[in-house]
Amino acid sequence: MRIFECGTLVPGCQWHTRADEDAEVVRRAIEHLRQDHHEEAIRETMVEHVKARIRDENRTAAA
Repeated sequence: MRIFECGTLVPGCQWHTRADEDAEVVRRAIEHLRQDHHEEAIRETMVEHVKARIRDENRTAAA
């Protein structure tokens, strides 16, 4: 399972998502950024920032 925690990108945000595939995690994260953080234009650099912060949930729990 893969996990993205928005607070790693937007300080103070408690939102997170899990999915089996990185592509689904990215899709959900971008939707969250649009709806909750009012990001109208999602640039490729933002997508890259999201991808860089996706982690394996098992590794996260063990840390």
